[in-house]
Amino acid sequence: MGTDADGIIDLYERHAGAWVRARLQERQVHGFYERGWLDRFCELVSPGRTVLDMGCGAGQPIAAYLVDRGFSITGVDSSSTMVAMFQAHLPGQEALTSDMRTLALGRAFHGVLAWDSFFHLDHESQRRMFPVFRAHAAPRAALMFTSGPAHGEGIGRLEGDPLYHASLDAAEYRQLLDSHDFDVVATVAEDRTCGRRTVWLAQRR
Repeated sequence: MGTDADGIIDLYERHAGAWVRARLQERQVHGFYERGWLDRFCELVSPGRTVLDMGCGAGQPIAAYLVDRGFSITGVDSSSTMVAMFQAHLPGQEALTSDMRTLALGRAFHGVLAWDSFFHLDHESQRRMFPVFRAHAAPRAALMFTSGPAHGEGIGRLEGDPLYHASLDAAEYRQLLDSHDFDVVATVAEDRTCGRRTVWLAQRR
């Protein structure tokens, strides 16, 4: 499935508008089900502090909600089209076009988020992300990301094109977090209150 994993950036660039429309339609049907986990994330980050949103997309609803909660957001996405949409939606916030795998901003944030983005990386790329998370996380910073419930790969669809997902197993995520100075605060596999996402919330020591 390597070819499908390698094509993620181009896929989101070509279908940015369709993805945003699908997200809005999903919200109209199911509501803002990410709110509970975002609130738990916010409990670990003082208002007015900085949050790095990796795979920020168009900035709605995740980054917009965090801005409303009083945080300063730096959004990063590999799709320049998504970044342009983010800047249009949230003109007072910073947004950068960059691949999260090679991100090196040279500064640390009070919160790091990789919601519905990290799980598009292949297994080895996911493992290599943990030093990137740590490099951008200040002491006591919150880290939250979504994964799959078990080790494996899967293919979804976006506008008929293959949409790659992958996951390590829970034990390996715990080991990677621990070895990069993060403690697990909470995790739920296939959370029914959150669209059956598997969510990890951690905090740097």
